Amino acid sequence: MRINRYLALCGLASRRKSEQFIAEKRVKLNGRIINDLAVDINPDKDIVTVDGKTVKPAEDFIYLKLNKPKGYVTTTNDEFNRPTIMDLVKLPDGRRVYPVGRLDYDTEGLLLLTDDGDLTNILTHPSHNINKSYIARIKGAITPEEIIKLSSGVIIDGKKTAPCHVKVLEFEEKTTRLEITIHEGRNRQVRKMLESIDKDIQFLKRVSVGDIRLGGLTRGKYRPLNKKEIAYLLGLKG
Repeated sequence: MRINRYLALCGLASRRKSEQFIAEKRVKLNGRIINDLAVDINPDKDIVTVDGKTVKPAEDFIYLKLNKPKGYVTTTNDEFNRPTIMDLVKLPDGRRVYPVGRLDYDTEGLLLLTDDGDLTNILTHPSHNINKSYIARIKGAITPEEIIKLSSGVIIDGKKTAPCHVKVLEFEEKTTRLEITIHEGRNRQVRKMLESIDKDIQFLKRVSVGDIRLGGLTRGKYRPLNKKEIAYLLGLKG
């Protein structure tokens, strides 16, 4: 088994983050620092340590969903001492979970958390085409031409976004409510997409990741995924 996949199965981090740990020379195999990302290990015989602590695959992963409020950052530790999502999630026995992707400071809604690093990689890598749906409220109206432009892809950060689905849910006198479904996970993507067509965003909320929906979960609260939701996620791992 490749070392990055092993570390992901240990719930330590995603495969990409695990590779960063290796590059930082924090990972040892049988007492020797690993320098090669392509190293294969035998989980039954080899001893792998990170920062001097032995790591082993977790037998029972934790899968949670959180309704993230505005005013929290999606990180386990913030250098500016702002509230983080980990202030909302308290687990027994010192267990730790990690956010799957990010929601920015001013965006609320569905955030998955787990210690299953392999699954995190699947859900966040754009090659797996996992849909994510958002509800946005913008100031004013949106034209059919602007909907086509958003749906076809717009340039943000010098790169065109992938095609997406845009649906008008409601138009009031001064605002429009939209549902936008993307499968990429670029930084602040939905906000930047709407800003690219000069829309003033008043509210943004993620309501689903794949087949996992936010439902009636109270803002700021979390719960373990049910058996049906977990079965869907495990199905993604193959």
